[in-house]
Amino acid sequence: MATAETRDALVAGAIATLREKGHAHASAREIAARAGCNQALIFYHFGSVERLLLAALDRVAELRRERYQGLVDESRSLKELVAAARTVFEEDLELGHTAVLVEMIAAAQANAALRPEVAERLRPWRGFAADALRGTPAARLGSPDELAHGVVALYLGLELLAVLDEDPTPALALFARADSLASLLDLIPRRRRS
Repeated sequence: MATAETRDALVAGAIATLREKGHAHASAREIAARAGCNQALIFYHFGSVERLLLAALDRVAELRRERYQGLVDESRSLKELVAAARTVFEEDLELGHTAVLVEMIAAAQANAALRPEVAERLRPWRGFAADALRGTPAARLGSPDELAHGVVALYLGLELLAVLDEDPTPALALFARADSLASLLDLIPRRRRS
């Protein structure tokens, strides 16, 4: 296997391990077995299992960012932004992306060295949400940066509860309420995005 293929296989193995077994069982042996590699290659390519798990989180974030951006770019109203958020929420749960994020956040709570690494990877999502909200009627409710912090916190909380409860129904009900509210806010004339 070439170096890039080995790295990709290890990242894929780490994602699958986090998704299916959780951070507590994300050992070098488990990940390497899933990747079809010698576990020493984890340390050669990433330096540690934790660095590999962070690379797995980065890969999931990169995939999701592309998808989210595409949906946001297609949205022409707040109602469409809410629909986009619901779509990615359902996809994240179905594809296990939520599990990867939840596992890394939980691990960061118990590991002070991991905490700033995970926090750094969450910061861009607040900027992404703020950019999506700028110029929409929702921006009249408060600063887009403040609203974005709330949106990201709400989204993460909904994902966490959906995973814990193994039931996304309450979260989907909130998306339905947000859809109704967005319809009302969309009646307010839009400001130009800055």
